Amino acid sequence: MSRTKDRSFLIMVSVCSVTGAVLFGTAGWAESNTCFQSEYPTQECLTKDPTTRTLEGMGFGLVAGIGAALGATWQAKRKG
Repeated sequence: MSRTKDRSFLIMVSVCSVTGAVLFGTAGWAESNTCFQSEYPTQECLTKDPTTRTLEGMGFGLVAGIGAALGATWQAKRKG
């Protein structure tokens, strides 16, 4: 792989993983807020820390973003 392709791949992984972490972290945070505002909150809602829920979402988003970048790169290589 050339330097340009290596750099492009790293940029793709970085952008996708950061985007995934932000989106899934925000979703986890919003889920916590919705849960607390619910008329009948669940036991999990009452016992799980919102920060933990947000961090779990960010971690999952990071992994999902890396997977998306790998898939997109593989697809681009296959077509090109």
